[in-house]
Amino acid sequence: MRTEMLTALSALAVAVVTAVGGVATTIVGRRQPRGQQRRDDFTVVTDRMEKELTRQGQKIEELEEDSAHQQARITAQDFAIRYLAGWARSLVGYMRQSQLEPPPPPQPVPEEVRPYLHDVGL
Repeated sequence: MRTEMLTALSALAVAVVTAVGGVATTIVGRRQPRGQQRRDDFTVVTDRMEKELTRQGQKIEELEEDSAHQQARITAQDFAIRYLAGWARSLVGYMRQSQLEPPPPPQPVPEEVRPYLHDVGL
């Protein structure tokens, strides 16, 4: 009778473990997101990404416009500097023709200016 009792108890233990496992699987399965919820999450993420890409595109356009404005400003400044350098050259030439000595350039020339002097012919 002892073996039969042991067999019955082991069968009961297996049944209890199986029932607990079934309940746990059911609970975990209910907590997992459903397919529709996953799709909804995907659309939310996609919408956020689309908004962010649109914002980044607008920012890039603004930066390109600003860059074009600054480039036009630099070009105008370059033209003004070249004009003034040419005018100064013509004044020096006129003074030398009139037998006058032009004043020396201001000394010392700043280090920041030296790389650009050859661009304007000085």
